[in-house]
Amino acid sequence: MSLALQSDIATITLEEYEKLPEDKHIEVFSGIAYNMSSPSQEHQTISMELSTIINTYIRGQNGPCKVFHAPFDVKLEDTPLTIVQPDLMIVCDKSKQDGKRCNGAPDFIIEIVSPGNASDDYIRKLYYYRNAGVREYWIVDPRRKIITVNYFEGEMLSVQYSFDSVVKVNIYDDLFIDFSEISKMLNS
Repeated sequence: MSLALQSDIATITLEEYEKLPEDKHIEVFSGIAYNMSSPSQEHQTISMELSTIINTYIRGQNGPCKVFHAPFDVKLEDTPLTIVQPDLMIVCDKSKQDGKRCNGAPDFIIEIVSPGNASDDYIRKLYYYRNAGVREYWIVDPRRKIITVNYFEGEMLSVQYSFDSVVKVNIYDDLFIDFSEISKMLNS
């Protein structure tokens, strides 16, 4: 669950954010800092498997895109400050990378739902990611065993898949992820 760091809901600046302890998982929405819960073993397993699959594909493309995983900051907005740390992302525009963070919307984001913060992924982040210009946003929900694919190019498309599905990454013509293989890793 995300909890506001400050009870008086004072907004935070980029300079203040950069002074926060590095060992904390903190995100900022419209200037308000929130502590994020630590990921579970299941969460980490899914993240590692997805990262491996996507990174192997990206490296084989020899293009400009790079894969990043949490904790890696994405500054979606300067005023009011909005900084997130998606579980997994693809950034294709090198000019958005400054060595510290991604400045602007990644092309593709995956968030893995943790118990207690589902509304962050399904509501808050969906709103921010769509408005910031993210092309595709996946919500992987291990408890419900559902992947929700939100594709924002053109008319918004939102489709749900089960954990036994093969799911296409829409920003690519030939990248498919077999979630039944990931499910096997969770059960081993």
